[in-house]
Order: sequence, then C-alpha cells, then structure tokens
Amino acid sequence: MSKIAVLGAGGRAGRRLVAEAAGRGHEVTAFVRDPARHSFDVPARAADVTKPLGLSAYDVAISTVGDLTVDATEFYTAASRTLLDSGAGRIVVVGLSVLLDDTVHSPDFPAEHKPFCLGHLAGLEVLRASTGPDWVWMAPVGDFDHGGEPRGGYRFGGSQYLPDERITYEDFALAVLDEAETPKHHREVVSVLST
Repeated sequence: MSKIAVLGAGGRAGRRLVAEAAGRGHEVTAFVRDPARHSFDVPARAADVTKPLGLSAYDVAISTVGDLTVDATEFYTAASRTLLDSGAGRIVVVGLSVLLDDTVHSPDFPAEHKPFCLGHLAGLEVLRASTGPDWVWMAPVGDFDHGGEPRGGYRFGGSQYLPDERITYEDFALAVLDEAETPKHHREVVSVLST
C-alpha cells in the first residue's frame, strides 16, 4: 500500500478521498489548515499549501485545496509550486470542469466566478510548465452531485465541459484513488463522468 497525503482534506471532496484511501488500506494523512476543527480516522496535520511542505515520505499527494479569502491566481500558482517542490512521488490535483475547454472565456460565463476559475487555470499552467514530478489534474466533466446516490463506478470523459453531467464525490474518489494507485494519465488533464 501507499503513503498518501490528502491536502484540503476537510472539504467535501477531501473527506471522501480520505475515506476511500483509508478504506483501501493506504497509510493516509489528512492535511488541513486547523486539525482541531476536524475529526478524521487517520492522522491529521496542519498545513498551508502556499508554504513549503515536506512530503518526500509520501508516494502520492492529492490536492483539493481552496481559499476564497485571497487572490485565486496567487493562491493556486503558489499551491502548484509548493506541490511540485514538496518531494511527493506523484501529484493528483482536483480541478474545475469549466477549464476542460474554453468555457471560462465565454462572454456568457458569470463574471463573479471568473477570477476563481482563472486562478485555478493559472495553477494548472504552473503544472504544465514544470519538469518536476509526475502529475495529473482531474475534474468532473460537469459538476459534483452533492446529494446523489453513488453508483459505484466512473468513466473518463473528453475535453468538453458538460454542465448537465453530475458525479458523486464518492464515485469521483474512486477515479482519483484508482489513478493514484495505478497511474494511467501523466502530466495531463482528465475528466471524470458517472457510469
């Protein structure tokens, strides 16, 4: 089994990823800003993903981080650089579906969401420009189904944002952990759909 770091473990996606990784028998550490605010069945550590992280003992670092209180471009570029320099063997980043194609640049795209999405894109560009560790950037092809029943499976999609498609956090976690265990995608963007 692998040593897996889940950064942003306190969020909806992060909690499911921790549970799935631990359920598969991996040695998991949950990284959050304030471990006292969370309850995990695995060790938890405080972390700021914009500052150096010592993750060289980890086979995989999975990032689901976000911070709506700071400039998104500064945050996501710093987070990507930190992940690349962390020493982790492989990086899996949970991204945004609207970046699968050019939807974020559409004139109809809501202006209030654009800075956050462009910040994610800037972080992705840092990964793309790197020559460092292997990474994969994974996103639901549409959006998360926040209250739906897991179907117990997933499939990979294309490079088009499909706003009506939904996948549960649990099914998305299956895809992320399968990719963490047996990498099939390298230095690329991957979309995930429900079965």
